[in-house]
Amino acid sequence: MAGWFARSSTLARHLGRKMSMTPPAAGGCLRSIRRHGTLKAGDTVLSCTDDPYRHQQMLDFPGGKVMFVPEMNFLPGSTSERINCYRVLDDNGQTFSKSKFQELSKEDAVKMYTDMVTLQVMDTIFYEAQRQGRISFYLTSIGEEAINVASAAALKIDDVVFPQYREPGVLLWRGFTLQEFANQCFGNKLDYGKGRQMPIHYGSSRLNYYTVSSPIATQIPHAVGAAYSLKMDGKKACTITYFGDGGTSEGDFHAALNFAAVMEVPVIFFCRNNGWAISTPTTEQFRSDGAVVRGQAYGIHSIRIDGNDALAVYSAVHAAREMAISESRPILIEALTYRVGHHSTSDDSTKYRSTDEIEHWRTARDPVSKFRKWVEGNGWWSDVAEEEHRSNTRKELLRAIQIAERTQKPSLSELFTDVYDQVPRNLLEQEKTLRETIKKNPNDYPSDVPV
Repeated sequence: MAGWFARSSTLARHLGRKMSMTPPAAGGCLRSIRRHGTLKAGDTVLSCTDDPYRHQQMLDFPGGKVMFVPEMNFLPGSTSERINCYRVLDDNGQTFSKSKFQELSKEDAVKMYTDMVTLQVMDTIFYEAQRQGRISFYLTSIGEEAINVASAAALKIDDVVFPQYREPGVLLWRGFTLQEFANQCFGNKLDYGKGRQMPIHYGSSRLNYYTVSSPIATQIPHAVGAAYSLKMDGKKACTITYFGDGGTSEGDFHAALNFAAVMEVPVIFFCRNNGWAISTPTTEQFRSDGAVVRGQAYGIHSIRIDGNDALAVYSAVHAAREMAISESRPILIEALTYRVGHHSTSDDSTKYRSTDEIEHWRTARDPVSKFRKWVEGNGWWSDVAEEEHRSNTRKELLRAIQIAERTQKPSLSELFTDVYDQVPRNLLEQEKTLRETIKKNPNDYPSDVPV
C-alpha cells in the first residue's frame, strides 16, 4: 500500500491536474507509512482522507458528461405542473390575439372543412349500414375529424402514412373516393384487399397509405423502419404513424421511439389521446403526464396540441414535417381530443362513461363546427354551401354503397394468393379440401362468393 501512496512529485502533480484534486496533506496514513519505513526525502504523500475521486466534478460517460453532486436526489415521478397545450382557435372559432400558426389559403381551408364534413357523413351512413346488417363491422372518427384531415393537409403525397384504424380522413384528403371506401367495407372484387380484411381496414399503395392492421401499435416500428429507408435513400420525405393513447402502453411504441431517436430518422409519431383506450380511461393509462413526456424521455422533440383545433393540428404537423426532414429527427405530437362515438360497432361506451360527458364533447368541443366558424369568418363558406355539400355527399355515398353491394365478391381462389410467388403444395391441398367441403355443404357457405 505504501508504494501506491508514495509517488514522485511529478506523478502527484499529474494526478492533481487530471482529477482536480487539492494538494495532499499528511495525516494518519503518513504515520502508517513511516512505520513501514518506505518514505524517502522529497516524496509527496497523499492523505487517506483525500479520496482521489472525491473532488472529481464530472464523469465523461458515453453519451455526454455527467455532473457529480454530494446530495442524493431522486427525479420526481411526475410534477404538479402539466405540459402546456398548443391552441390557435377558441371554442367560438376565433384566433387568439397572439397565436402563431401556419397560414392557410382559401382553397386549402375550404377543402379541409369539406373533407371533415364528408368524413362525418360517411361515418354516419356506414355506421347505419352496419346496424342494418349490410356490413359486418365499422368504427367512426366522430370528434377526431380535425386530426384526420388537418394533419393530412400538412403532409405531402410522398410522405408515407402508417395508420391505426381511425384515420380514413387522411385517405380522403389524398384522393381516396367514396366508391373506394365502399368497396373496401363491402369486401367486393374491387376492394384492394380482395375481401380479406375487416371493414375500415383501408390501404392504398397509390396514395402511400399502408393497409390498416388491427393489432395495437404494430405499425409504429414499421414507420420507423420506413423512415430510416427514406433517410438512406436521401428522400425529402418523412413517415407519419398514428396511434391512440392505449398504444403507448405497448412495447412496440417504446422500441420504436428509442430506435428512431438513436438512428435520427424523419418520422412523426402522432398520438391521438382521445381519453379512452376502448373502456380504459387515461387516468388508468398514465401515471405520468400523458404521452408527450414519454417522447421527451427518449430524447425526442415533443409537443402537446389541441386535437379539436384544425389550425393547431395543421400548424404543428407542418412544423414537425419541416424539422423531421431538414434535421433528420423524429417528432412526437400528442393531440388531446375525444372519441365521441363508441370504440366500434362492437362496443357500447355508455356502459363506462356518462352520456353527459359524450354530449359535451359532441357539441361544445366539436372540431368541425369550430373550424366552420373560422372559415365562415373569413367569408369562405355559407349556409347554402353547407346544405349543398352535405346533400351531395350523402347522395354520392348512398350510390357508392348500392354499387358496392351489387359488385361481385372476390373469387374463392383469392384466399390463397398474394403471399407466395408460387403457391406451395400445402396451400393447394387446403384449397382443394375447401372446395370439396363447400360442394358437400353448399348451404353453409355464402352463395355470392364465386367458387
